[in-house]
Amino acid sequence: MPELPEVETTRRGIAPHIEGRIVTGAIVRQARLRWPVPDLARTLSGHRVRSVDRRAKYLLLRFGHGTLIVHLGMSGSLRVLPATSPPRTHDHVDLVFGGTCLRLHDPRRFGAILWTAGDPLDHPRLRDLGPEPLSEAFDGAYLHACARGRRVAIKSLLMDGHVVVGVGNIYATEALFHAGIHPARASHRVSARRLARLADESKRVLGNAIRRGGTTLRDFLNESGEPGYFAQELFVYGRAGLSCRICGSTIVARQIGQRTSAYCPHCQH
Repeated sequence: MPELPEVETTRRGIAPHIEGRIVTGAIVRQARLRWPVPDLARTLSGHRVRSVDRRAKYLLLRFGHGTLIVHLGMSGSLRVLPATSPPRTHDHVDLVFGGTCLRLHDPRRFGAILWTAGDPLDHPRLRDLGPEPLSEAFDGAYLHACARGRRVAIKSLLMDGHVVVGVGNIYATEALFHAGIHPARASHRVSARRLARLADESKRVLGNAIRRGGTTLRDFLNESGEPGYFAQELFVYGRAGLSCRICGSTIVARQIGQRTSAYCPHCQH
């Protein structure tokens, strides 16, 4: 699944091509995504994109009369192409801007395109989300307050979107490694000092991934069709059975909260 860095990479990639542009039409080839696609041609034609923002893993295309909320789902991607480009299989939606279009490609159809005339942050999909991980609101003190009295595994807490948004499996795995914390350790048993380090490492890992263009995933391509470049720096994610880059111990994997978690038994405790 495209995670926060991939979505932010996409936002930065498409924004220069569509901000300030007027939608001249829309083509919906497949209206049955995770939820039904609204009538985009009627809603958006003749209206200008004011900005392209992001909240968690949702892209927010803001217009004067509302906001288009886009989620890439498990395998979606957005690309800016000539409007005359023949669609490939699974190219489901085009927003047309004269001679160019913004095209949604989504093989698994778990993505979403939603419309709201109100404040998008009050939309049911967004209103209960936690703070952004790169914001000042997310720090060690906040994480310690969330962990207090919680017996859930610290990795599960870090991946809880009500606690903090966008720290998905890859980046939670990496942040916990760099913070030296075992992913299955109960949240309430992690000290305030170590939680502060975890918050800092989460910010560092995510920031580095954004600068590198996101992690290369099997199904993810950025807006120009090129993969991200962060995967070469992964220390534990996807490396079960290999040697730890720090101590040489064998990386192991186990299920935590229904997700596979890789960790170093020597470096993380």
